[in-house]
Amino acid sequence: MREASEMRFDLQVISSWIEPGSRVLDLGCGRGDLLLHLQHGKQVRGVGIELDEDKAAFCISQGLSVLHGDFIEEVSDYPENHFDYIVLSQTLQQVYDPEKLLQVLLTVGSKVIVSFPNFSHWRVRLQLLLTGAAPRNEQFPYEWHNTPNIRIITLKDFRIFVRRIHGVILRKVAISSHHHETKGAVVSRLPNWRSTYGIFMIAGGNRTAGQEGRTEEED
Repeated sequence: MREASEMRFDLQVISSWIEPGSRVLDLGCGRGDLLLHLQHGKQVRGVGIELDEDKAAFCISQGLSVLHGDFIEEVSDYPENHFDYIVLSQTLQQVYDPEKLLQVLLTVGSKVIVSFPNFSHWRVRLQLLLTGAAPRNEQFPYEWHNTPNIRIITLKDFRIFVRRIHGVILRKVAISSHHHETKGAVVSRLPNWRSTYGIFMIAGGNRTAGQEGRTEEED
């Protein structure tokens, strides 16, 4: 079994949020690190969808139930409330129509956990200010012309987006970690400036006062 400490830091946080014995769908599951840990460590009933054929084949070789295909097309085939959790880690910034996707996920799953790189980190802001060029760093290592990322997302943007789609933020945390690092730290002060990634657990339903805790003060 892959130990939690050997997984990417955002996946460690996500794993800690998932209850044992749950039904989990991991979209863009990669080589199955999270699913493998959850399956052996928390006895979840897990399914993954992965576009990369080699990664999907590796997952299957590890005994995981993983489909090879485009999760945007595959996920709508599941019935309402089929999963307790749906995980979308470090992928939202590559989705063409995030509003449509999240609406579907909030129907198919009771809870959706999303992690994404925070484009409002102070180093990104400073690099753009000083160079006038599209920022590049560990979280955004590509040039503008070859990047798979078609969205730039900040923690504040995502909170506003969840309200727009009439969702509810159940849990959230900002972290400081590099792209594939297994170590990191939770950022509590000025997270929209100081964190490299945000992780949110959301559900469907009308947002009511107090459910998100601190909001605009976090910026």
